[in-house]
Amino acid sequence: MLCGLDLPTDANLIAGAATGEDAGVYRLNDDTALIQTVDFFTPIVDDPYHFGQVAAANALSDVYAMGGKPLLAMNLVAFPIKELHRSVLQEILRGGLDKIKEAGALLVGGHSIEDAELKYGLSVTGVVHPDRVVLNSGARVGDLLLLTKPLGIGILATALKGGLAGKETEALITQVMATLNREAAQLMQTIGAHACTDITGFGLVGHLYEMALASGVAIRVDSRAVPVLPEALNYAAMGIIPEGAHKNKAFYAPHMHSALEEFDPMEMVLCDPQTSGGLLIAASAERINAMAEGLGKGGYSLAFGIIGEVVAGRPGTIEIV
Repeated sequence: MLCGLDLPTDANLIAGAATGEDAGVYRLNDDTALIQTVDFFTPIVDDPYHFGQVAAANALSDVYAMGGKPLLAMNLVAFPIKELHRSVLQEILRGGLDKIKEAGALLVGGHSIEDAELKYGLSVTGVVHPDRVVLNSGARVGDLLLLTKPLGIGILATALKGGLAGKETEALITQVMATLNREAAQLMQTIGAHACTDITGFGLVGHLYEMALASGVAIRVDSRAVPVLPEALNYAAMGIIPEGAHKNKAFYAPHMHSALEEFDPMEMVLCDPQTSGGLLIAASAERINAMAEGLGKGGYSLAFGIIGEVVAGRPGTIEIV
């Protein structure tokens, strides 16, 4: 939507709207850069408290993807006050606040409007050292790729809406979506990474494409190494697939070279839009292995995996094996 607009520039702007990054980053001085992001959406789970948690974790994730630390948050609310009781909104805000507290940030205000459709999210401000900002454009040939959350959120959410999955599935995807990317981001900053982004609506394939294109490289994905939520492949094989996954596959198909068999459900899982997905981190083999070891030893609660490598090739090409 910003195409053709004359965006202002500044020598201290490290990441802006023109770079396709997860958040804006502005250098304040030699030691501190400001991270700014915003995100909100309609409910993906029924429970108001859990929806607040998920929406907050999703917004906070962009700061983590840039290698930063969240400091301040502001609520963004659209609420049908004539249709829903105020207690619903209170529970949403309580869920969001608990995640903000868990992230070590402060809630300092917000803005609300009356709307026919419920929406909630956050504007988040964070900080990072200017020399330690992690962009999506730094992946290098020879790097390995680490994914810190399993895929399948969109597929399982579709199964829930269709009445095919039960409360256990809802609890599982809620846990995954509400888990902060803080631990993985801290490890990434401690060990060092060349590039990072978080996996959201474009699916894994879309975010791989963005990283590969921005970095001027190609990426080879080992589909067998990609962590996937239980039953996601089964539902995908049944055709229980969100519309967003079909759109992602159609859009990124020109850049995908897949060795998977025709109609392999894994291909749709790779295109499945995620909400509050994991971090996709590119770094040297030594550092990626160290991160994976750190997550394992630290008792990290979610499935993760080293899913591929950065290779030479036409920028933006995604090879799936």
